[in-house]
Amino acid sequence: MGFLSRLSNRLPGSGHLSTVDTARAAPPPSPLAPIDLQDPSQVAGVMSIAARIGDILLSSGTGNRDANAQLRAVTAAYGLVYCHVSITFDTIMLSTTIGEDNKQPVQVFRVARSFGTDFSKLAEVDRLIRSIQSGATPPAVAEKVLDELEARPRDYGFKTSIWGWALMGGAIAMLLGGSWFVGLVTFITSYLIIGVNEILARRGLPAFFLQITGGFVATVPTAIIYDVAQQLGYQIRPSQIIASCIIVLVAGLSLVQSLQDGITGSVVTGSARFFDTILMTAGIVAGVALGMQAASWVGISLPPMEAISPPNFANALFLTFIAAFVCIGFAVGVYAERSAIWVSGAAGMLGAGAYHLVFIPLGFGSVSATVSSATVVGLAGGLLARRFLVPPLITAIAGITPMLPGLMLYRALYALLNEQALIGFTNLFLALATAGSLATGVVLGEWLARKLRRPQTFRPYQAYRRARRFSFQALSAAQKVARSRPRRSHGVRGERSQ
Repeated sequence: MGFLSRLSNRLPGSGHLSTVDTARAAPPPSPLAPIDLQDPSQVAGVMSIAARIGDILLSSGTGNRDANAQLRAVTAAYGLVYCHVSITFDTIMLSTTIGEDNKQPVQVFRVARSFGTDFSKLAEVDRLIRSIQSGATPPAVAEKVLDELEARPRDYGFKTSIWGWALMGGAIAMLLGGSWFVGLVTFITSYLIIGVNEILARRGLPAFFLQITGGFVATVPTAIIYDVAQQLGYQIRPSQIIASCIIVLVAGLSLVQSLQDGITGSVVTGSARFFDTILMTAGIVAGVALGMQAASWVGISLPPMEAISPPNFANALFLTFIAAFVCIGFAVGVYAERSAIWVSGAAGMLGAGAYHLVFIPLGFGSVSATVSSATVVGLAGGLLARRFLVPPLITAIAGITPMLPGLMLYRALYALLNEQALIGFTNLFLALATAGSLATGVVLGEWLARKLRRPQTFRPYQAYRRARRFSFQALSAAQKVARSRPRRSHGVRGERSQ
């Protein structure tokens, strides 16, 4: 027995597996299949159910590999084992062949309606997949559940979600070393950013211009508050406020998910997501630059950035506690369920505690401490998610939010706009290295959690798979056997009949 197996037996909540874990351990197809596998309409109907589930998974930010495994589990649970699933960015295609002698191809194609980070329906579709795998949900019931799920509003609306984003922004400002006043200002600014962007989004403004608006709103009010505070003799660091607002805008993007897709082998999807993230980040940069230019037009100049980050004298325990509020605010902002909110907070606290209490005191660098802490988030968050039956994606994305490189992005932008190319590019590459470290650590930690909760691997019957496959070699051999058989004459047959 290996080390991971022994450790798995000692962990509490043995037997709790995520839906992704059980995707390859689905039960074999029943001899009494719930559909007629020779009927093209029924086969296409099952594939359509799987495609609709994939639409919700992709809209929630699920990675290509995990979504592919879960769609295969859905089709296999309905007896359609030999089915190809192809996911490329926001497109889903399923194909198979039916019939024994005359093979007839059946294909279903679907384009995801949205692409982002929205956990409002992720837990519900996760439970639906579990029910389908257990054999408790026939296709007709699955269609009805999906119809109700697509038409049903979120458990709580945008008026509650915006408070989560505001809480996240204020907590990040304090995590970066800001005072309670800086946290309050960032809270109000984040609330304003998300509110304005939601109003513009409902009027059809493209996401790129929403990011520009967010960067502009993050900078101009901060510059005005900084100028007023200077006149009143109160010192604040506007970089802490702007960087926190940048993290609020970046947290809704799929930077880490794009790197995860690249790491797990989905290069095309990862490249598309990465380009989309870079484009949205460029919008934030443009908005912040416009805000700084507008502030200079009215005679307000932001203070110069330090060559290195200023020290943070806050207690490590306090920073760990604040990181939990960052994760809770993010989970509320993306419409997660209540159980997922508290599990995300616990995962974020474990990751922040490992960063501030373990790896930094041991002398780890920022990048190495980030990748180690992200591994802790992936492992601990994955185990917590399996224990409380929460999709691991929620804990992974929320848990790394306090470590997003918002301050590095702002420092790079400020330096490049003030002709400090060396400092600017250094911080830019450091931000990319931090993002890559987060993705690497989360993937590694989730892999360890999956190994600790590893189910038995199910391999479909080879004879069944061969029966579903057309072979010209087998056809040629059958024709040779038919030609080699002796033909009976009518006379002989007549004598035998007499």
